[in-house]
Amino acid sequence: MRTRNHPAAADLTLPQVLHALSDPVRLGLVRKLADGGEQPCNALDLAVAKSTASHHFRVLREAGIILQRPEGTQFMNSLRREDLEARFPGLLEAVLRAV
Repeated sequence: MRTRNHPAAADLTLPQVLHALSDPVRLGLVRKLADGGEQPCNALDLAVAKSTASHHFRVLREAGIILQRPEGTQFMNSLRREDLEARFPGLLEAVLRAV
């Protein structure tokens, strides 16, 4: 299984994070991860094609919002709460409250 590249916490940028959060599907993913903790991709029940879901996960991962780690034949997803809070204090909680 391929490993996923994640940006270092110090490399997270506000424009990338805000862009990733600007899409309703990605925002819904973030909300589900915030409510349910670490989850596999297929448990998040997205109403989009698999290739579209992969795109949304990639955008969130490359922006530094989620962490994907391999487990068996799937990837487990979790929010990078601590990294986001350290870099942009209060941003994630403000976005989650607004959803």
